[in-house]
Formats: sequence, C-alpha cells, structure tokens
Amino acid sequence: MSRLGVSIAALTLSLLAMTGQASARTEDKDVAKLTSFGGMCANCDLAGRKLMNAKFTGANFTKAVLIGADLRGAIFYGSQFSWADLSRADLRGAEMRGANFTRANFTDARMSGVESSGANFAQATLVRVDLSSAELHAANMAGANLQKARFANAELIAANLSGANARDADFSNADINNANFQGARFDGARFHNADMTGSNLRGAIFSGADFRNADLSMVNLSAADLSSARGLDQDQLDDACGDGSTRLPSGLNVRTCNGLRGGQHFMLLRAVPKAPPAPAAPPAPPKPPKSPKQ
Repeated sequence: MSRLGVSIAALTLSLLAMTGQASARTEDKDVAKLTSFGGMCANCDLAGRKLMNAKFTGANFTKAVLIGADLRGAIFYGSQFSWADLSRADLRGAEMRGANFTRANFTDARMSGVESSGANFAQATLVRVDLSSAELHAANMAGANLQKARFANAELIAANLSGANARDADFSNADINNANFQGARFDGARFHNADMTGSNLRGAIFSGADFRNADLSMVNLSAADLSSARGLDQDQLDDACGDGSTRLPSGLNVRTCNGLRGGQHFMLLRAVPKAPPAPAAPPAPPKPPKSPKQ
C-alpha cells in the first residue's frame, strides 16, 4: 500500500473511533465519508475539505484550519473550535449548539439557517458572514466583530452582543427579544421591521442606523446614542425608556426607566391564562323508593 493509502486508512480509523490524535494532513480533498470526529485535532489543516454532514462531538479543533471547507449540515455539539479559521467555509444548515468558537475567524462564511443556540462566538470575527434565518437563541457574541454581517430573519432571542462591533450589519425582520446590546456599535446597521422587545441597548451607538417599523417595546435606551438614527418616530419611543444621557433625533423624547439600574433591562412577561373553573359536581342520584310495609 502506498504511503498515501496508509495515511488515509489511519485517518479514517482514528476519526471514526473518536479517540486519540486525529491526523488530517493528507492530500485527499474528499473526506465526506468520515461521519464522526472526536478526540484531539488541534492545529489540524482541513482547508477546502468536503465535510458535509460531519459530526464533531466533544472534539477539540482549537486553532484548526478549515478555510473554504464544505461543512453544510455538519454537527458541532459541545466541541471546541476556539481560534479556528473557518473563513469562506460553507456552514449552511449546520448545528452548533453549545459549541465554543471563541476568537474563531468566520470572515465571508456562509451560515444561513444554522442552529447555534447557546454557542459561544465571543470575540470571534464574523465580518460579512451570512447568518440570515439563523437560530441564535442565547448565543454569546460579546465583543465579536460583526461588521456587514447579515442577520435578516434571524432569531437572536436572549443573545449577547454586548461590546460587539456590528457596523453596517443587517438585522431586518430579525427577532431580537430580550437581547443584550449594551455598549455595542451599530453605526449604519439596519433594524427595519425587527422585533427588539425587552432588549437592553444601554450605552450602544446607532449612528445612521435604520429603525423603520422596528418594535422597541420595553427597550432600555439609557445612555444610548440614536441622535442620527433614521426611521424613528415618537410612537416607537413611547413604548421604550431611557435616561438623561439618551441621545435622540430632534423633536423626539423617551420616558425615564424608573427602577432600572445599570445593565438591567425589561423582561418580556406573557400573561398565563387562568385555569378554567372546575366543573360543577353532578347531582346526587335520587333515593330509591321506600319498600311498602308488609
């Protein structure tokens, strides 16, 4: 068997067993048959590989190189990809629940429709990434670079974008309920038709941002700068709150967030219907007639 054949066979056995050090430095570009990745593969070079529907379960791919890799439909449950380079990778429809992508590079990656609930993208680079229609419930993007990223129709419920740089990002029609945008920059960002109910925008900057038809119900705008925001009207602001340092376009105002301290924001509470009353007890059966005396 040639050296290349031995290398490919060893790689297949190692990855399918999900144990030991995975070796991924062969010249074979088609690794789609390898369905399960586990163990340690730090610094692996899988650039340009075909890894559709691959499963990364509890794997450690710290600083791995996956530039331009085809990862459509891949599963990343509980895996470590911090500092990994996934720029220009195709991750459409991937499942990333609970995975760690701290400081990973996703520049120009295609990630529409991914399911990334609870994933950690803290300080990651997601410049020009397409995350349209993605599920990002409780995802952590604190300090991430989201410039020109596309979140149209995405779900960012309870997501953390505090301190992020989201200049020129597109959040049109996104569901951003109870999210944390504190201290982030959204210069030129688009929130057209976005539902931001209950979110914390404290100290965030929205220079030139588009808020046409955005729902700002119960949003905390304390110390936020919306002085040059577009598409804002008083009806939207009547449902929000701020403080003396909130900056708004001329002629608009917002009520004070009474009782809210730094970092706190509204929580959306939905009324729970009362249980229906218990049905009335059925009437007692009639007493049997007395038997005639003998």
